[in-house]
Amino acid sequence: MTAGCAATKPDVAAGGVTLENCGAQVRVDKPPRRVVTLDQQTTETLLTLGLREDIAGTALQSGPVSEEHRAEYATIPMISSQEVTGEQLRAADPDFVISAFVSRFTREQAGTRAELADLGLPSYVSEVDCPKYQPDKTPFERLFTDYENFGTIFGVRQRAAGLIGEQRAVVADAEKAAAARAAKPTVAYLYSVHNGTPWVAGGSGMPANLSRVLGAKNVFDDVDRDWAEVGWDQIVARNPSVIVIADLPGRGQQNDTAQEKIQLMRAHPVLSQLDAVRTGRFVTVPGLELDATVRSVNALKTINDGLAKLA
Repeated sequence: MTAGCAATKPDVAAGGVTLENCGAQVRVDKPPRRVVTLDQQTTETLLTLGLREDIAGTALQSGPVSEEHRAEYATIPMISSQEVTGEQLRAADPDFVISAFVSRFTREQAGTRAELADLGLPSYVSEVDCPKYQPDKTPFERLFTDYENFGTIFGVRQRAAGLIGEQRAVVADAEKAAAARAAKPTVAYLYSVHNGTPWVAGGSGMPANLSRVLGAKNVFDDVDRDWAEVGWDQIVARNPSVIVIADLPGRGQQNDTAQEKIQLMRAHPVLSQLDAVRTGRFVTVPGLELDATVRSVNALKTINDGLAKLA
């Protein structure tokens, strides 16, 4: 990606800006210079926009960092390997806080957004995690709204516009491939297996958006959740022609890696008879890319390529 390549950061946010974000107003009087990102997803987005110098700390690395950002990422202070507490956040002396998820902003963790605002600390949460405020937009469109808002807040509007343009082009290419694809595959997205029970993508998150772009029906699209716990028998009953598997090597939990999930399905007495399992119709993607992140377009390309090979 080339969005972070601009040589100079214009101070377009100087004088202050106010934005609507997930039901709250965000006011910054000048571009933030000591940002704390509460998760890897947000950190990689800011790095893509060329904002390393403005990140004072981060937390909760949930998977391998993308190769293009690995060196920069390693220089960012890790204020917590888990969820950030209010004490840890204050110790980092931030002037802005960002997360990909609403759930990070609780009294037990970093603090609620209202509590932080009372302390004079503005915060931002990804629009993707607040669909009720932009119900007519897809997860990709809400993600692009994040880029646009960051461009305004940090004074890097040109970089943000470049990133949006690049990612829109990837989406458009995938849509063209879907239109040209003779066979219309069906897909199940297997994220994790907890206590022997699979978690799959429902109809409201980024994987559902990926499926719609790719013309590959998510077989659990009728489940009104981003991720849902289902039974193996439900996967068999819905008979996906392709299984997209999240690879989660960084968490260290049983059946987190893609290879473990494949072995588990092949050993399962019923699931092993599913045509997609018998014939190895799997597409593996990093788990982080199935969240709504700057890397979601990578998952789109990987799945598109995988469908082309399996056709």
